[in-house]
Amino acid sequence: MGSVKQQAKLLKLDGKEFRNDFMVGNGKGYGKDSLTRQRPGAAKMLSIADLENLYKSNSMAKNIVDIPAEDLTRSGWTLKMEDEKLKGLYESKLRQLKTKDRLQKLFMYERLYGDGFVSIGIISKKQFEMSEPVDTKSIKSIPYLSAFSGKKISNRIVDEDVFSPNYGQIESFQINNRQSTKIELLHSYKVQKSIEVHHSRVLHQQDMRFEDELEGTSLLENLYDILTVVDTSIWSVGQILYDYIFKVFKSKDVAGLSKEEKVEIAMAMDYKFRTEALAIIDVEESLGKESSQVSGIGDLLDFVWDYLAGAARMPKTVLKGQEGGTVTGAQYDVMNYYSRIAAMQENQLRPHLEYLMRLLMWAEDECGGQLDPDSIEWSIEFNPLWNVDSKTDAEIRKLTAETDKIYIETGVSDPNEVSEARFGRFGVTETSKFNADSLSEDELEAMAKTVYEKYQKDRNNGK
Repeated sequence: MGSVKQQAKLLKLDGKEFRNDFMVGNGKGYGKDSLTRQRPGAAKMLSIADLENLYKSNSMAKNIVDIPAEDLTRSGWTLKMEDEKLKGLYESKLRQLKTKDRLQKLFMYERLYGDGFVSIGIISKKQFEMSEPVDTKSIKSIPYLSAFSGKKISNRIVDEDVFSPNYGQIESFQINNRQSTKIELLHSYKVQKSIEVHHSRVLHQQDMRFEDELEGTSLLENLYDILTVVDTSIWSVGQILYDYIFKVFKSKDVAGLSKEEKVEIAMAMDYKFRTEALAIIDVEESLGKESSQVSGIGDLLDFVWDYLAGAARMPKTVLKGQEGGTVTGAQYDVMNYYSRIAAMQENQLRPHLEYLMRLLMWAEDECGGQLDPDSIEWSIEFNPLWNVDSKTDAEIRKLTAETDKIYIETGVSDPNEVSEARFGRFGVTETSKFNADSLSEDELEAMAKTVYEKYQKDRNNGK
């Protein structure tokens, strides 16, 4: 075989051309186009054991599951009624039922497993089957609430009639109950018992489910890839830090040492030559330290955190539990996060609370007797997710009052409308209906800073 030059001449003589560069004509959109062979990551289906292991071992996964569920119920809610005594009785009953804790677990299970449930313990005046709907007029009392996950559900019956008003809704559940036997020798043996339960006897939270599926989708399945990248990033940083600085000993005698002697000297020098150690070496020998190059690693880690925060729809400050990035951006991120939590309270948490309250009102032995919830005026208002200090709140109320005065004097609105808008039908409230669009940029910046500081304080105090 000749040289490359000779082969090139032969190709030229044969009228052939050899090309191997980026200009080679594979064609766009055809099988040889590299871009057409790329695909987004395939869906990751995680078993219950995988989800639990990820939740237990990955702190970011735990935060993503727990923090929004905690924030949904952390500030609680206020029951609005004209009868203050009756209001106090119902609020006391909700506390006895540990409603905040049960609803927090409801959303935590939903985010972790895809489905969250709360069973409503109902004592009725007449015999009933669990598969039957709740007869509200025969309720005597509600002694307990119990939160559980979709692991207890073996089957679901769904209304598949597209012309039904309840299309896509679950009609009943098959729930597995385990009962311990009374045989002492078989104390660890469990009897499996499956019962059908009507949907009106449980609170069910399910955020993401495709049309022809029965079970909800865990949030961690959607975040599995980025959580893996975060875990890899943390491991890589740990490896870099472990070997961040290492000692280098140079000597012409090293070449003549055996492998065992090199290991022994390395161990002795690593043990003795610390920060304040004294090294006695020959004039032709040298002892120094080298460090790993980590330039650019901060940008890579920032990209990972930004992607995780976007995928989880949580700001980095909330996700990591500490301030990160620029202060101004972090403050607005927290306010947007609060807005999202407030929307979840209205769209997802409120229906559960109102349904539970209606059952309590129908209960004969609860809170002074049976009461038709449609016969009185009542409402549930969620407490503010964040609060400004008293000075800022007073300034806001003053600005609002001055604005209302101008509206009344100019005839834009009458005093009754202002009274209803500011104080509601149940009297003075601790909340003010304030629109931040009227603030200047400096005022909005100051308020955002106050909000963020209050958020950090509440999180540190475990509120």
